[in-house]
Amino acid sequence: MKERIEALMAEIEALSCKNEQEIEEARVRLLGKKGEVTKLFEEFRTVAPELKREFGQKLNVLKNTAAAKIEELKNAAEEAPAAAQAAFDYTMPGDPVQLGSRHPVSIAREEIVGIFRKFGYDVAEGPEVEDDWHVFEALNFPPEHPAREMQDTFFISDSDNPVLLRTHTSSVQVRAMEKMPLPIRIVCPGRVFRNEAISARAHCIFHQVEGLYIDENVTFADMKQAILLFAREMFGAQTQIRMRPSYFPFTEPSAEVDVSCNICGGKGCNICKGTGWLEIMGCGMVDPNVLEASGIDSTKYSGFAFGMGVERIAMLKWQVRDLRNYFENDLRFLKEFETSL
Repeated sequence: MKERIEALMAEIEALSCKNEQEIEEARVRLLGKKGEVTKLFEEFRTVAPELKREFGQKLNVLKNTAAAKIEELKNAAEEAPAAAQAAFDYTMPGDPVQLGSRHPVSIAREEIVGIFRKFGYDVAEGPEVEDDWHVFEALNFPPEHPAREMQDTFFISDSDNPVLLRTHTSSVQVRAMEKMPLPIRIVCPGRVFRNEAISARAHCIFHQVEGLYIDENVTFADMKQAILLFAREMFGAQTQIRMRPSYFPFTEPSAEVDVSCNICGGKGCNICKGTGWLEIMGCGMVDPNVLEASGIDSTKYSGFAFGMGVERIAMLKWQVRDLRNYFENDLRFLKEFETSL
């Protein structure tokens, strides 16, 4: 027993542990119910009476030494992080942090808005959850118009003036005409919602930038010139536009605007459906009924309005072939736009 006590004492004095888990394992191995020190105390019962005094003292010293060593290791483990922090050199350069990039839709939206700011347009914004008056009624949508039906619009409540998710940012134009002094020259960027099937060319959530210019003697020629200047600022000096007659309840006459497709160079692709042109916006002269609904004298003032999808503009600018990429948060796709900041 004497040799075992001396060997265990030497082991305890030389004991070292790297972490709290190793300290706990050492405590159990030495002082646990089945530990080495505990076993010696159990064997002490068989020691001859004349030797109990000698071995009893040695066992008590062994137990106290083991307990003290475990406590010492625990204190050292607790103080180690503080010591490491105190030794840290705060003047050293930090670890490089990988920076993210802005979303292509945000980049395109700000570029569009920036172009029209240069033309003298202010920025106006409004709520995404709107009422029927600002989304439809004030924009000359008759009650039977298909855009009022559930397959196009997300309605939230059903009442005399239903609440819905706006289907276009034209509602912001109505609010501007109701409150802003004339003349009005604004662009309205924002997110809109339509109950449509998701595909490479359409989504139920997308972003628009709409424009409105109201003053005396505003003509269709003024609108065409503003849109042509925008297209060439956005896509390059060689960009061409064409206007096709169309119908919108809130403009008369109305037109769809196409730009020459720079994805295929006019040869035809799946994005432009083989035509060499890609539709980017609708436009037209503000209908007199719309002016009158907002309290503007249509005999004195005239104006034009236009609206474009930001995703479609970004598709043309960066030759993205699938609108769904904008919503999937694929880092491989988003990293491609780091150089566009």
